[in-house]
Amino acid sequence: MAVAGPVPAELQARAVFLNFPYDRQFMPRVALELPGGERRLDRIVELILGCRYSFHDLSRVELDLRRPQTPRMNMPFERGLTVMASYRNPKQHTWCVFEKDYKRVSKSLGDLASSDVYSHGGRPTGVLREIANALVAEDRQLEMRQLLAIYRDVKTVLPSILRKRGAKSCYEAAVFRDLVFSAQDAGKTRLGIGRA
Repeated sequence: MAVAGPVPAELQARAVFLNFPYDRQFMPRVALELPGGERRLDRIVELILGCRYSFHDLSRVELDLRRPQTPRMNMPFERGLTVMASYRNPKQHTWCVFEKDYKRVSKSLGDLASSDVYSHGGRPTGVLREIANALVAEDRQLEMRQLLAIYRDVKTVLPSILRKRGAKSCYEAAVFRDLVFSAQDAGKTRLGIGRA
C-alpha cells in the first residue's frame, strides 16, 4: 500500500519512486500521494529519500509544439534529484534510467554516457521487460506473461476507477492509490501475492 510520509524501514527496501508501470514486489511512490500544502518539490524529495529504488523514464521529454514551444523537464529534473540522493546514500538508493531509444539519452544527456539506459521501445511489454532487467538481482523474478496479466488487469479496471472517482486522469491522488491497490490485488489473485 502506498503511504504518505516517512516509510518504515521494512517497507523502504521495497519502495520505488516511479512514473510508469510497476510489478507486485515494489511499492510505487509518487508526489501525488502526499496531501496538504507542502511544496511539491519538498514532497518529491521526501519520497525519493524514502525509496530504495527510483525509475526515470525520459522518453516523454519532448518539445511541446504549443506556444511557447518548450520541453517538459520534470523527469530530467527529478532524475537529477535522485542522483544526488544516491550520492548521499549510495548503498541505500539505486536509480535507473528508461528511454524509448537509448540513443536519445546519449544525445541529450552526455553525462549519462557511462550509465546503463534501459531501452523499452515505447511499448508496455518493453517497459515491463526493462524493469525486470533492472531488477535482475532481486530474488524473485516474475515471468513476462505474469507481468502482462497484471498489467491487463489494471488497465481493465482503470475506466471504472476513473468513473468511481469522477476523474479524467490516472494522475490524481485517489485514482493512483486505487490503481496501486488494483495492481496488488491482481498480483494476489493471479500469483498468490498479498499486499504490503
